[in-house]
Amino acid sequence: MHWYDTLLMSLGAIRGNRLRSALTLSGIVLGVASIIGVMTGIAVIQATMEAEMSVLGAQTFQVQKWPAGGFTTDEQRRIAMRRPPLSLSDADAIRRHGTLVDLVGSELWEFGSTVRYGGESTEANINICGGDPQYPENNTHFVATGRNLAEIDLRSARRVAVIGAGLAERFFPYIDPVGREIQVDGRSFEVIGVFAPKKSAFGGGYDNYVLMPHSTFVQAYGPLDREGFPRSTNITVRARSPQLVNDAIEETRQILRRVRSVAPGDPDNFEFFNSDSLIETFNKTTLGVRIGAFVLGIIALVVAGVGIMNIMLVSVTERTREIGIRMSIGARRSSILRQFLLEAVILCNVGGLIGILLGFALGNVVAAFAAFEVSVPVEWAVIGLLFCSAVGIGFGLMPAMRASRLDPVEALRHE
Repeated sequence: MHWYDTLLMSLGAIRGNRLRSALTLSGIVLGVASIIGVMTGIAVIQATMEAEMSVLGAQTFQVQKWPAGGFTTDEQRRIAMRRPPLSLSDADAIRRHGTLVDLVGSELWEFGSTVRYGGESTEANINICGGDPQYPENNTHFVATGRNLAEIDLRSARRVAVIGAGLAERFFPYIDPVGREIQVDGRSFEVIGVFAPKKSAFGGGYDNYVLMPHSTFVQAYGPLDREGFPRSTNITVRARSPQLVNDAIEETRQILRRVRSVAPGDPDNFEFFNSDSLIETFNKTTLGVRIGAFVLGIIALVVAGVGIMNIMLVSVTERTREIGIRMSIGARRSSILRQFLLEAVILCNVGGLIGILLGFALGNVVAAFAAFEVSVPVEWAVIGLLFCSAVGIGFGLMPAMRASRLDPVEALRHE
């Protein structure tokens, strides 16, 4: 008997027992859907993060006092707290001695501020950045209207500001914001520019922040943050080309270790991160979730496999006389084995396909209601089908062997 004939007979047996087949499929569907759903959800978030983390650009990295991914232990927090803050002089050292970089920017941040214009005020949820002219280039967030900060603004500590598109839309929906005066935490600033819109799927404040000269920022907010600690400067550095990023990071590391008097053998007292490192941190953070979903899915598939084996054994018992008739007219034992094994594999893969489609739908359901990137991790679909085939072969082999080893005479006598 050819494989094609065996396939047709297997499909006919499955169609002939629709209820039993549906119950058998349910475990496979749930197992595969749980794996694919979680992996798809993580892929959706990761695809969106990769798009948004490109805010630094392919050749830009940042140096700061605090770890970009936050603290995982109290010891890490204590180590970071003991580090001396990064300063504008550290940024100047990179500008003077860096041979592989072409733009070095400095940023100081204050969070939870209010902005007022006329009789309207925001909630205390606006981020304030004390920066320099390098900010738009290094953060790939460019000025759409008006002008950027200039060096004269920094040297003179001018009360000028570039505002996000969200603030401009809120306060100046019908007029040009440039030249208007706003109140930032009670201090007057002249609007000199408006950033281009930049939405975030994670609720980032790209459109609701204010950029002012860092010299003006220090005058307004002082050298200490709200908790009484010295403010630390975030330094953004752009390598001369994407191919030089790793070399530029190492060069910057050596410059900062020298100017910050880090002894040989001691760890860095600062942190580097770029888009790739943030994505790597995300992958490490979600590794436990991936492993957990995979393990739970495998357990569900194994349980479903046991169910398939039991149902196939029942099927062999019910079809004993049919098997005897086929053997008596010349069917080989290998053909019987192939048929029952193929039935198990088909059942598992049909359930696997349904589970994959359901998992893709569940994983992307958030993307349908938010500004997330839709993602379909095809590699996990392939892995899911391979596992389903393995489950079908592994748990269908015993029933198939039992069917193929039946004695034709005894099988024909079976009632």
